[in-house]
Amino acid sequence: MGELVQTRPRAFSVGFLGLQTWSVAAQFAVNWNWPDEVIKSLASILRRRNEAALETLTLESVVTLLTIRFDGSIEPREPVRIRDIKGRLFRVYPGDVVFSKIDVRNGAIGLAPDDIECMCVTSEFPVYSVDFQKTDSGYVKLLFRTIAFKKLLNSMISGASGRKRIQPTQLEGVNVPIPSLPIQQKIVTHWEAAELERAAADAALSALVLELHSWLVKQTKGFGQVTRSKVLLANYENTQQWDVKAGRAAAFITANPDFIRLGDCTEECTETVRPWDAPEEEWPIYGVNNKEGIFLSSMQAGKDFNAPYKKIEKDWFFHNPTRANVGSLGIVPDVQTDAITSPEYQVWRLKGGFLPDFMPLMLRTNYFLALVTFNRVGGVKQRMYYTNLAEIRLPEVPTEVQKNFADRRQEILANIAAANEKLAQRKLDIEKMILGTHTVEVH
Repeated sequence: MGELVQTRPRAFSVGFLGLQTWSVAAQFAVNWNWPDEVIKSLASILRRRNEAALETLTLESVVTLLTIRFDGSIEPREPVRIRDIKGRLFRVYPGDVVFSKIDVRNGAIGLAPDDIECMCVTSEFPVYSVDFQKTDSGYVKLLFRTIAFKKLLNSMISGASGRKRIQPTQLEGVNVPIPSLPIQQKIVTHWEAAELERAAADAALSALVLELHSWLVKQTKGFGQVTRSKVLLANYENTQQWDVKAGRAAAFITANPDFIRLGDCTEECTETVRPWDAPEEEWPIYGVNNKEGIFLSSMQAGKDFNAPYKKIEKDWFFHNPTRANVGSLGIVPDVQTDAITSPEYQVWRLKGGFLPDFMPLMLRTNYFLALVTFNRVGGVKQRMYYTNLAEIRLPEVPTEVQKNFADRRQEILANIAAANEKLAQRKLDIEKMILGTHTVEVH
């Protein structure tokens, strides 16, 4: 069996005709353990698509630009009119391969989803149609996620520091294994089996969140009326400002006067640290989104900070003030003693009323997100600061009800953790299968 990559001695020779980039890293090669006829260039399955948006659309057309994450996922941005975008736009169709010239080396390459209409990108994002008669879309995704493929891409970067790019012709020339469709599909099936277990665990958590949402709605008077109706009735004393959001918040309080003010059960955490006081230390920075909740975002040397960051601890909470309404809130997991987060994020902790293992479930409900939506402040860029969060009103939830939901949540989280472990092992297996060092047929 071969190694993942060829090890290179400190001294080696390369023919001039074999050089594409003047760097040591550019001489990296992968030991694909497949017959020569299986190893083909990406150009054999990809065709460059250069369809300008204005060939089929007009300046008034509404299009969806795309964001390519480092994990290869592609997400839509807010729809915009073509006339409001500087520079040319190019069409993207479902199943197309799209990559970022700058960030492809970090993993920003993937296949466009099937459920977004009128997708477009700028010239910094080359687009390719895929020959699905020769390759399976699932196999292409897995290939792009392999360590070997990422190392190949990093060997091709060129340009000044911080703006290094991979050009389309370089990507097209990459040689990768393109085995027969049945073998590709077996590899994909092996991965999808583990994904199904994770999806089942995620579905169980979503079902529990929906159950809690329904329970909360039943405890609330006029929830649908307050959150959706164009006609509202509110006491003047409960109205903090004259706008629709404030009107909904006031109407909610008027309809449910016995509800608990969240600020009476929480307190803001504002302690900051100055990482530059320990310039050589690698500081763990945590972020938050509406998929993973709170996660380790990066490690950064103290000398590279130019502003104080907020301290966080296990079982505290924090949220992104501009994206809390779409679910960017979460509970801090087990973290290092020097864990920190952005000074822009709102950090808080419970001081009674709600169990720490129950609150994360509450934060995920559409019930809570609806309350966040009309408790935000601001105009175009609306935000929810801690002071706004504190004014949210919630029904009193009996301790036994909280504990029941919390215990079930913990059981589901254990199942998710087990499924993630299986996925991690399966990823290693897939890597070996694509390298050709692990027989595909045995699976």
